[in-house]
Amino acid sequence: AERVAFILHDVFRYPFAEVAEIVGRTPAACRQLATSARRRIRASEGAVTPATRRAGIVRDFKQAWETQDIEALIGLLDPDATATGDGGGLVNASPHPIEGGEQIARYMADLAGRASGLTMLERTVNGQPGLVAQQDGVTAAVFAFDIADDRIKHVWAVLNPDKLRPWLTD
Repeated sequence: AERVAFILHDVFRYPFAEVAEIVGRTPAACRQLATSARRRIRASEGAVTPATRRAGIVRDFKQAWETQDIEALIGLLDPDATATGDGGGLVNASPHPIEGGEQIARYMADLAGRASGLTMLERTVNGQPGLVAQQDGVTAAVFAFDIADDRIKHVWAVLNPDKLRPWLTD
């Protein structure tokens, strides 16, 4: 009932009187249900990490990645983190998201060990601190991060050359 009241009122803009008819409760009860749902949503969202701290976390990730420091990477990644790679079928990328901070750390350290001559540059990606990987001066990948509660929650890696065109002049 809580979710239904929230969705119908806040998303579809039904008045609470109509929500009450659908849910089988009073309008006041539906108002309370929607309020409770909003509280749950706010509580489930991680604390926003300030921009300077996000940049520091990305810098720490870069350093740990370059030195293949698995323990440092694990410490920066949320235990439930996810990493997604987009090779577009044109370059190698993990075909499925990698789930779990430790699994991502091990995967990234393994990549670092196999990527000779790769330079990681700190850049703004989608308005947030990110990384650009260059191979012999040519952009090979762009990494974006979702950071909350001072931990990396998601890593997006774009390796698809068609999607990297805007970065080739960087």
